[in-house]
Formats: sequence, structure tokens, C-alpha cells
Amino acid sequence: MPIVHADRLTRISAALLRVAGASEEEADAVANGCVNANLAGHDSHGVIAIPTYVDRIKAGHIVPGARWTIVQESPTTTVIDGQWGFGFHVNAKAMALTIEKAKTANVAACTVFRQSHVGRLAAYPLMAMREGMIGIATADSGRSPKHVAPFGGKEARLGTNPISIAVPSDLDAPFYLDMATSAVAAGKIQLAVARGEEIPPGWIIDAEGRHTTDPTQYRKGGALLPLGGTEGYKGSGLAAMVEVLCGLLTGLGFGVEPTGRHNDGCFMAVFNVAAFRPLQDFKREVAEFAHYLKSTPPSEGSKGVFYPGEIEGLREQQRLRDGIEIEDATWEKLRALAREYRLDTVLDLA
Repeated sequence: MPIVHADRLTRISAALLRVAGASEEEADAVANGCVNANLAGHDSHGVIAIPTYVDRIKAGHIVPGARWTIVQESPTTTVIDGQWGFGFHVNAKAMALTIEKAKTANVAACTVFRQSHVGRLAAYPLMAMREGMIGIATADSGRSPKHVAPFGGKEARLGTNPISIAVPSDLDAPFYLDMATSAVAAGKIQLAVARGEEIPPGWIIDAEGRHTTDPTQYRKGGALLPLGGTEGYKGSGLAAMVEVLCGLLTGLGFGVEPTGRHNDGCFMAVFNVAAFRPLQDFKREVAEFAHYLKSTPPSEGSKGVFYPGEIEGLREQQRLRDGIEIEDATWEKLRALAREYRLDTVLDLA
């Protein structure tokens, strides 16, 4: 598998998106979002998705240059129609607006609908964290095809429905949660197929509802399992609540719409820490809390405790230094796109 440095990977991704129709601002938003996911170790949301986004542009499912609109708003709330634009671009604009409202009102929230895939969800709460605020985001895939079987069922009825929360702190690596409510993100199954690897038990079931470690069974009528293993009703319940916030509150609805157009719905909220207590005191205590968690002796077979977001921070430092390993199948797809658009020589992908 080739090892590619982040800046080159960003340049390749942005160039392919621009030639496919994205504006420079849109292409940069998507390319940076994907590469940042790779840097954090979330390769399922990294450049592996670029060929899919190009395919969706060609199919008319993503509309480059779409002008998102505010459907209704108040001093603390906003409802945004993405007009089928790039989720990375629309959602970042929505979070930036929500942060600005929270600077005045201390608490603000928004819903966003009719946008394409938003990528790694943590990107948006981290925007609030950098402004000294707590950011929360949840997302679902509207009425596009579902991936997760509700607890006790064998057919997909739910999305992977991630939840992310980011908190300001004095720590070197950000303190944040970024999790799917399924056992894993759907992209990790795609990643395993691309790498020719088996997956652990408990990730998926096949079309007959049987547990399997063969990732190819997922695309043959299988389904992801909810988070929690034998206690999967917890992940299933969380996913159902995300559907309410991101599918029903946005008006996207539930179930599957026949065209299969990917349609991320998002609910995001921002809380200004300074409205509750002095920001510097809070940031110091979050860091102290993280160190308190890490101070416990490790259990048998453990490398010790990592606070939420710490592993991603360490991985980002390592990958910025050493480069990002890209699976051969993904690299070949990027090369094929470069050849198709006659950019292979320009991008040194011949």
C-alpha cells in the first residue's frame, strides 16, 4: 500500500473534485475533510470516499455550486436547506452560523437537510471547541438506503447515525467523542473489502441474519449490527433517537426513498462555556479530569486508558510526520480518475 503525505493527498483529492465540477471552495472543503479523517485514523471517511463523491456528481445526486438557503430562523435556531450541495461545505457553514449565534445568545442549534455526505462528523463540533464552546452534532442519511439492523432484527432499518461532542480543554489532543451508533461505520466494511481482510465477529450479519466475518456479505443483503453486542438495544435506541433529531425534526422522514439519493440530515447545537463558568477554569478541569482517568492502573492486556480523542490526536501527529497509508484499491481508483480527466501527469499519478 502506498504511503502518501497529507498535503499531496489533499492536492490530488481537490484537483479531482474540481475537474468533476466542484468549486474551489467546495473542493477544498471536501478534500481537507477527507484527509483530516485519514490523519485521525478514520480511513473509512477518508479519501476512499472521493471516487464515490465523483460518481454522485456525475449522477446528479450532488449539485456543485448549490446555494444553501435558510428556511426559517430565530436568534437561537436555524433551519437550513442544503439544496443538494456538498455536505462538508454546507454543514461547516451551518456550524459557523450556529457558533456566531451562540456568541450572542450562549446557546444555539440548527438542523440541516438536503445535503450530501458530511464526512467525519467530529469536524463540526471541533469547530465549536476551537471557539471555547461545547459542540454537539448528530447525523443520519435521510431516506437513502439503510445499513443497520435494529436490535433483534435481520433487515436494515437504521443508519449508522453518528454522535459527536467536542469540549474545550488545556489538553494537547482535543477532548471529543466521535462514534457511530452501529458496531462500526459502514465505511469500515468497505475498507476491509478493499484491503481483502476479514472483520471481527459482531460487526455484521448476512442476508439470513447470521453472524459473519466476511465483509463481502454486507453488500449481498447483509446489515451492520447496532453498537453494544449482546446489549445492542442501547446502540439501537441511540440510533433511533438520532433518526428523530436528524430525520423527523428536519422533515426528511424515515424509511427508504426509491432513488437512493444520499441525503444527510444533521442536528447541531453549541453551548458557550463562559455562560456557565469561566472558560479557563473549565478547560483546566477538563484536562485534570482526563489525567485522572488516565491515572488508573491498566487492566490485564491493556495498554492503559486513553481519554476520548487522544488516540486520534496521537495518530494525527504520527501520520503528519510519516504519511498516510492508502489501500491499493483506493489508490488505483484515484489514479483511474486522474487518467479519465487527463490529470495523471499533472498529479504525478501516471
